[in-house]
Formats: sequence, structure tokens, C-alpha cells
Amino acid sequence: MVLETETVFVVDLLAIFAIYVIVNLSLNMEFGFAGVPNFGKVLAVGAGAFVAASIPGRIFASMAGIEGDYIVDNLLIVHQVDLWLVDNVGIGFAIFFLTLGIAAAVGGGIGLLTSYPAIRLRGDYLAITLLAFGESIRIIGNNYTPLVGGTLGVQVPDPLSFLPDEMRFPAATIGLVAIAAAVYVFSEKMMRSPLGRMLRAVRDNEMAAEALGKDSTRIRIKVIIVSAALAAIGGALYSFYVGGTIAFAYDRASWTFWPFLMILIGGLANNKGVLIGTLIFVTLRKLIIFFKDSFEGFVPFDVVWLDFLLLGIILLVILLYRPQGLCVEKPTPTLARPKSSEHGVKRVFNLLFR
Repeated sequence: MVLETETVFVVDLLAIFAIYVIVNLSLNMEFGFAGVPNFGKVLAVGAGAFVAASIPGRIFASMAGIEGDYIVDNLLIVHQVDLWLVDNVGIGFAIFFLTLGIAAAVGGGIGLLTSYPAIRLRGDYLAITLLAFGESIRIIGNNYTPLVGGTLGVQVPDPLSFLPDEMRFPAATIGLVAIAAAVYVFSEKMMRSPLGRMLRAVRDNEMAAEALGKDSTRIRIKVIIVSAALAAIGGALYSFYVGGTIAFAYDRASWTFWPFLMILIGGLANNKGVLIGTLIFVTLRKLIIFFKDSFEGFVPFDVVWLDFLLLGIILLVILLYRPQGLCVEKPTPTLARPKSSEHGVKRVFNLLFR
């Protein structure tokens, strides 16, 4: 029984880690590399989750010929859809990836909408504006019941319903880790390209970049759209993983401030630092939640607030003693570093004269 509990603990840890890696890489793209303080990150994440909660279930029900109000009869319809998916595995995966594509498109559209303040505002003014944008997703979800069931939420069909119960979460975790790895490779390739160096140039000295002919406005819009699309994919994956969506679960603490804390721990503008910071944060919080009851007799307050207190202390320590994070930002050279000066001369000669 202890072994089973440990296995479930590790599987869930890796799944949550993979989802937050996707969201944090998108935030690092905005804030770390481009200098856009997106305190409305929850907007894109929640939008992706709402897409996963509202679209695939209705498509599956229509294809299976299941009648009823999707919101009112949600539990019954989703149960019937899961039974239907056992015999339609290919369709289930096709709709799953279609949902991720729709979530990315919706996230990109929201990124385009929120990019307009980023054109005109800077610094604290932009951060507060984006924070206000982020609050809108929870308000809409709570008050517009046909979207995701209002305050009661909805269940989400399981594309892995054909697997035995003990295999669903491990299989889902493997898929999440694979998608997170793909996002990491994409982000690394993007940030090591001329675009990545341009983002840093705009972040460090916008006036100098514009003097060299760079369109800083267009660059900011593009990076906000791409990062919002990635964050929406992360939100959709989280909705599929937990098997449901409820609006008030997408709050600014879980999907804005915690991602900022993770990338600050790991180090801004460093994707490896994002991995390290995310792993440290998710592991610590998972351990605190798992062993929370054991601290009841040792702390002079309700253990519900223990994780917030300890994680807040970690943030203060990082900002005071290691503000650059555990992994310092490193330059990305245009050419690969030669093993010796002779090889370097030959490489430059070949590039110029061959």
C-alpha cells in the first residue's frame, strides 16, 4: 500500500510539473526574454481550460448520438461519452488534439487582444492592466453557466477511458511530459534564434533596438500571442488531466503568481532555470500538502495556510539573496563556440569565403 501511494505521488507530481513547465516557459518567453510583466497569465490558461471543458464533450456527444443538455445532464452525458470512447479510440485522440489546436487558437486570439495595452503601456501600468484582464476569465466562467457550468463546473471526457483504471494516470503523465518536452525544445530553438536575441535587445534597450530598425511593437505582439497560445494548451491539458473544470479554480494565485515565483526561483531568461524552479516549487508544495496533517500540533495556525506561508518565505529569500535566480541568464552566441582559436578562424574563413 505504501508503494502504491508513493507511485501515485510521483505520477501526480510529474503531471503537475509538466503542465506548469508549459505555462512557465510561456511566461518566461514574455517576462524573462521580452520584459512584458504579464500578471494576467491566468486569462490564457483559463481560456484553454474552458475550451477543453466546453467543446470536446459536445462534439463527442453529437457524434455518439447522446441527447440532453450538456450542462444540466453533464455527469450522465460524460459517463456515456467515456463508454463510447472505449470503442472509438482513434476519434478520441483526434478530437483531443483538435481541442488543443482550438485552445491554442483561442489563447492566441486572447493574446492579440491583451497585446494592445502592451503597445502603449510599460512597467507597473501594464502589469496592473494585465492583472485586471486576468480577473475577467473567472468572472465570466462563474456567471455564464452555458460555458463551463458556472459555480458547479463540468466534467471533461477522458480520451484514455479505454485503458484500465490503474493505467490512466501513468499514461496521461507520460503524454504530458512528452508535450512539455516538445514545448521546451520549441522554446529553446526560438530563444536561441535571431528572434530570441531581438527580444533581449528590445527588453534591455527598446530605443536602441528601434534605432537599428527593429519594430518593437510588432515583436511584443508576436511574443504575447505565442506565449498565450502555449499557456492555453497548458490550461486545456490540466482540464483533461483532472477530469473537469470549475471557474474559481483558475485564480491569479495558482496561475499567475505561482508561475512568476517558479521562474524567479529558477532564473529569468533561462529555460533550464524554469525547469529547476518549477521542479523545486511543485515538489515542495506537493510535500507540504501531502504531509500537512502532520504539522497540526507544531504550528500556531491553521495548516491550510502553511504552503502559502512557506512559499512566500522562499520568494522573499530568493529576492533578497539570489535575485537573479538559481540559474543566471547566459548569452546565446550566433555561432557555436569553437574548440580552439584555430578552428574558430577556419570556421569564420569558411563562412566568409566558401
